[in-house]
Amino acid sequence: MNDIQGIITLRMYTPDSEIKRKFSSRWNKLSQGKDSHKGPFALNTFGLYAYDTVWVLASALDAFFRSGGTVSFSNDSSLNMLRGDTLHMNTMGVFVGGESLRQKILEVNRSGLTGQMEFSADGNLVNPSYEIINVIGTGIRRIGYWSEASGLHTGEAPNHSNSSEGLYGVIWPGQTTQTPRGWVFASNGRHLRIGVPLRISNPEILSRIEGTTEMFRGYSIDVFTAALNLLPYPVPYKFVPFGDGKTNPLNTKLLNKITIGEFDAVVGDITITTNRTKIVDFTQPYIESGLVVVAPIRKMKSSAWAFLRPFSPMMWFVTGMFFLVVGAVVWVLERRLNDEFRGPARRQFVTIIWFSFSTLFFSHSKWLTQGIHINIPMLKTSP
Repeated sequence: MNDIQGIITLRMYTPDSEIKRKFSSRWNKLSQGKDSHKGPFALNTFGLYAYDTVWVLASALDAFFRSGGTVSFSNDSSLNMLRGDTLHMNTMGVFVGGESLRQKILEVNRSGLTGQMEFSADGNLVNPSYEIINVIGTGIRRIGYWSEASGLHTGEAPNHSNSSEGLYGVIWPGQTTQTPRGWVFASNGRHLRIGVPLRISNPEILSRIEGTTEMFRGYSIDVFTAALNLLPYPVPYKFVPFGDGKTNPLNTKLLNKITIGEFDAVVGDITITTNRTKIVDFTQPYIESGLVVVAPIRKMKSSAWAFLRPFSPMMWFVTGMFFLVVGAVVWVLERRLNDEFRGPARRQFVTIIWFSFSTLFFSHSKWLTQGIHINIPMLKTSP
């Protein structure tokens, strides 16, 4: 009884009636006569429903026989598998009028010790009622009533108020009338131990405040404290650092501290993997990296030819050949019309090379101006 003080629960409600009082009186006399040294064997709600169940079945059988029903059984050898019988001489029988008897049970409508016994088409009691009780001391206290048809009400009849007004007060655990807010730590209880990895990278995500041992800051800490502030009750905790602060600690070892009970929870940028979800529970992810490319880090010496590293030697060779081809094509097209592309062979070769490589830095609108002005009238066919 000490463990259930202040709890609230539901109990099937059986209204007081003259038939119920007379039955209880007869039951007390009967149970006292069996053993005079002990008190009467009290009836509970289940005992009253068991008594009414027998009367419902008796009423249904009476109606069944009045309608011409008979007791007969048919043999069904397939039911032998349930009993393990291998001989057909002990074949189990099936009541032939079972469906008719079931229908008669659903048609029963009578008053019993527990109230009106009436069933719906699916075999459930019509509008059952429940008491809302509060355990106090060695007894109980009725707070109100509830039924599926009327909901919460203050009196035995469903037509009473269906609001919380008029309901009796609740004595909550701890002998208090103040509604509890939820799970609250005792003032002298143990604080939650939150493990925090001491990382040397990504200080904006998680880092320890200099000069302290249990104070941290960062994005992960902000998310953790914001989640705690949403709770309707305070949760005392303390941060416990994990690692030496010189190298990044392994996340697997950090999570194993939870399984052995050294930490109650862990805060940090810990990747959710399949193996880790088998040993601890994760919150919803609040940091998403998306698609990433992982590549090895190589230290390269800096030099004046560093710009050649993005392309391979073959790629640079093909690129140079394209420049020469473009220069040669432009020289063939402009040689007849542009004076800049005329002269000795050595000069023309230098012009082709210069024009090809100079396209990397500026356009050649000045050199091609004469060709453009000459070619446009030749292509022009109408005003």
